[in-house]
Amino acid sequence: MSKDAYIHQVLPDAPGSPLLFVFHGTGADENQLLSFGRELLPSATIISPRGDVSEHGAARFFRRTGEGVYDMDDLARATAKMAGFVKAHVEAEKPSAVFGLGYSNGANILASVVFAEPDLFEVAALMHPLIPFEPEVQGSLAGRHILITAGRRDPICPPNLTARLEAYLRADGADVTVEWHDGGHEVRPNEIEAARRLFALAPAGEGDKNNG
Repeated sequence: MSKDAYIHQVLPDAPGSPLLFVFHGTGADENQLLSFGRELLPSATIISPRGDVSEHGAARFFRRTGEGVYDMDDLARATAKMAGFVKAHVEAEKPSAVFGLGYSNGANILASVVFAEPDLFEVAALMHPLIPFEPEVQGSLAGRHILITAGRRDPICPPNLTARLEAYLRADGADVTVEWHDGGHEVRPNEIEAARRLFALAPAGEGDKNNG
């Protein structure tokens, strides 16, 4: 586990404050969601890694062979590496809670870490995730709060796969909220408000950890 496994940015807050990890979309970098994270959770330390895979110059968190066709071996590699990165920062910061926010490819790596390490994030906001496989959750998601946001006309993330992901997460015990809009892959104001509500209402401390 290394705090420096990824190039990353940190917006610090007080010691022991919540940690919010933010994960960018394809072609962006560690700066994409920093200010957004601060806006959503002003009292948190924000940590934003840059994807370590280049797709024709566009940064991603894991490889794919086509739109919606994932290199599952590389996804496994990336998931283990990211989980170690998150754990290293959690160990160093000893936060009151650990939150995650990802958009598009960033939502996919966050979801994959949630599947692999269900106790790591108390709260996760997955904005326009695409999970084209049946996840194997390594434990229970009971007590975890997960928001999925999606567009009904999203050409990248078909609504049926969003509904299937919701069903998987619920079956594993997660408290799931889904926020839709009628557009495509873009983030709209109602999604932002749903994320704000999620982080504002989520337990920020020890009581929630006992449910994991």
